[in-house]
Amino acid sequence: MATTKKSDLKAGWKSTEFILSAVTALLGLAIAGGFIDIENGANATDKIAGLICSALAAVGYSVSRATVKKAAEENK
Repeated sequence: MATTKKSDLKAGWKSTEFILSAVTALLGLAIAGGFIDIENGANATDKIAGLICSALAAVGYSVSRATVKKAAEENK
């Protein structure tokens, strides 16, 4: 008798990693765009830090999701 294996891999947008990285990316973009007033306004250093946070969130999510998908493929 053949058995089928149920995949435990959730859709990417349903994962906690996606939610946290999206919030971090949006917050970083809001700081970089000057939409969030940090005390007396965001200076150039704050804007650069916001862009770096957004980029790291995106890269972190991509690496995390790739790792999960690779593990799921290996366990099939």
